[in-house]
This record gives sequence, structure tokens and C-alpha cells, in this order.
Amino acid sequence: MLTMRWLAQRYVKLRGWEFVGSAPPFARFVAVGAPHTSNWDFVFFLAVVSRLGIPGRAVGKIALVRWPFGTLMRRLGIIPLDRDSGQGLVGQMVDEFAATDEMALVVAPEGTRRRANYWRSGFYHIAIAANVPIVLTFIDFKTKQTGIGPTIQPTGDISRDMEKIREFYSEITGRHPENQGPILLREEL
Repeated sequence: MLTMRWLAQRYVKLRGWEFVGSAPPFARFVAVGAPHTSNWDFVFFLAVVSRLGIPGRAVGKIALVRWPFGTLMRRLGIIPLDRDSGQGLVGQMVDEFAATDEMALVVAPEGTRRRANYWRSGFYHIAIAANVPIVLTFIDFKTKQTGIGPTIQPTGDISRDMEKIREFYSEITGRHPENQGPILLREEL
């Protein structure tokens, strides 16, 4: 895992990008990764989270952790989502947080690299249920900066908390800006 972190950080630096922001004072949190408009976003978010020195994890389909790439994907921090579990995504991720003292769960709330009409709210509900903060991480292709933004302790007032998130991401540009949709949860429609 150390090699993958090192490679991700070297790639980002060699491409002329600047890391900004500082590590939050928490060992467990949900890291929002946005905007998510390209396959390369994963490398950037891996590099950002690896700089924190906290194990970065992400949710993936069970198929990702099967042969032939299963071992690699698990080493990269992929948590297989069991869609047949009665717990659903939120319950499974709450269990993952409960089982560890350190974890940055990276979630791309857009859910796709294509334009989406709204963000998926799982990141918010996981943070509430696991009682962990939300850390905003970003990739800005306009400024060639990637890093860590503010931390939000979710209050349960989803609209008020989302206003803070919208404000932060309003000036950030993804690799393919045409694929960035509105920063809006379905619950807010």
C-alpha cells in the first residue's frame, strides 16, 4: 500500500500539481471527493488521502475484489459493497467505521463520471450514522490544485449543511467541466 500511495503522490507532483490544505484533526471521517469527472480522479484522491497518513478506503462493487484484480483492489482500500446485505450501504460503512480507529472513507457523491442531476446522499447519511465529520477534498483543474478543504460536522439539517458544501465547491473545476452537475441532493428537490 505504501508503494501505491507513493506512486499516486509522485504522479500528481510530476504533473505539476500543488497540494493544498492541511490534515484534519480526526482519525475517522468521510472524505467527499469532488468533482468526479474522469477516471484519473481516483489517483488524485488516493494521493490526497495518502498524504494524511490515514488509511484511505473507498466503496466498490464486489466484482472489483474478485480475481484477477481482487488483491490489488483490497490493497488500494476498496471495501466491497454487498448489495444483498440487509444493512445497505450506510449500515455496512457504519460497521467499517466501528471496526477501526483510523479511516478516511472517500466517497464521490456524484456517483458517476458523467453529468448527474443530483449528488447521492450516502456520504451524508454515513457521516451522521457513524458520528464522524465530513472532510471536503477536491481536484481543481483550473488552478492545478488538489487537496483538503474545510471539515463539516453534519448537524442533521441537510439543507444547511449542503449550503456549506455548495459554497466550497462552487469555484472548483473538474477535468471535464461539462460533466459537473448541480451540487444538490435528491432530498433537497
